[in-house]
Amino acid sequence: MKLENFKAGSYRQQYQYQSFTPSLVNHGWIWEDPKINTLLEYASRTLSELNAFSLIVPDVDLFIQMHIVKEANTSSRIEGTMTRMDEAVMDREQIDPEKQDDWQEVQNYIHALNEALDELPHLPLSNRLLKETHDILLQGVRGEHKLPGEFRRSQNWIGGTSLKDAVYIPPSHDEVPALMADLEKFWHNDQIEVPHLIRIAISHYQFETIHPFLDGNGRIGRLLTTLYLMSHGILDKPSLYLSDFFERNRSAYYDALTTVRLSNNMIQWIKFFLTAIIQTAEKGQQTFRNILILREQIDGKVITLGRKAANARKLILSLYQKPVLTGSAIAKILDVTPRAANALINDLERLDILKEQTGFKRNRIYAFEEYLMFFRE
Repeated sequence: MKLENFKAGSYRQQYQYQSFTPSLVNHGWIWEDPKINTLLEYASRTLSELNAFSLIVPDVDLFIQMHIVKEANTSSRIEGTMTRMDEAVMDREQIDPEKQDDWQEVQNYIHALNEALDELPHLPLSNRLLKETHDILLQGVRGEHKLPGEFRRSQNWIGGTSLKDAVYIPPSHDEVPALMADLEKFWHNDQIEVPHLIRIAISHYQFETIHPFLDGNGRIGRLLTTLYLMSHGILDKPSLYLSDFFERNRSAYYDALTTVRLSNNMIQWIKFFLTAIIQTAEKGQQTFRNILILREQIDGKVITLGRKAANARKLILSLYQKPVLTGSAIAKILDVTPRAANALINDLERLDILKEQTGFKRNRIYAFEEYLMFFRE
């Protein structure tokens, strides 16, 4: 299929509305537009450089977990949640009751993504894996009654209050299994010569156009990119997440997807997607550089603590993974008395490593503020 000749699909008359049935995607793709080649080369290079960072940074899995938290928080925010990054790494009892529902949606995303990543060595990227991930995503939150872990069995829509004023109506539910089967084959078809970054760009569009679940399609569709890149060995660590770019360019993101359906313009979407990879990979590289610089600075401060340095290093390793902790949690991590924990906390506050967040005299919460800032930006 030549991108310049692409036909996005067709509208089908249903009862009092028209649904959109996308064209199948499991076939070869070629193009003439030289800009795609340039962007593809640049995206591949920046992605390889990001992957190299994930292989050379010591204890990288600690920092990867914070990337996952940021992705969960940002992807959920696109769907309307209001949880901040510092709240996302807190425990439930530390969250205001009126914010706990949003917080739980973020925690479900973190759990769903971690479980999917754990499954990848045993279960290749597939509709089965997406369904299992979707099941975790919707447990006990908004959408828990919308068939978690199953493709929809009724019509859904995007925008508007009903099918009558919807912005977009995906294909009928009885078309979903065949469309998703075609998409799954596309992920693994080694009989066609299509670069992986082009495949995942087309796949993201196709998934969002099919909208196979009753709820959670945006989050699963964005998560799909990382799972694809990991499953095909393009990334060794899950270090690339596009939700931050999509949120900062939300209107352009939705417009680019819509333009494919309205104008058959897959080229514009692929250019937008490759640009997202480039900018996100460059930003990820800078985050890793910042972490390496900060770590060296922190190590220099900690060495001044003498006999307390060993416990300080142990605590800081925990803070890289969970940069907001209570005093009691710190005492538990170090297996020391509250008094000993408080003494170390005072030292780390003096060194500007920890910052108290509440202003209370009791039940204090401490943040590794300088590190947390890397994931707020």
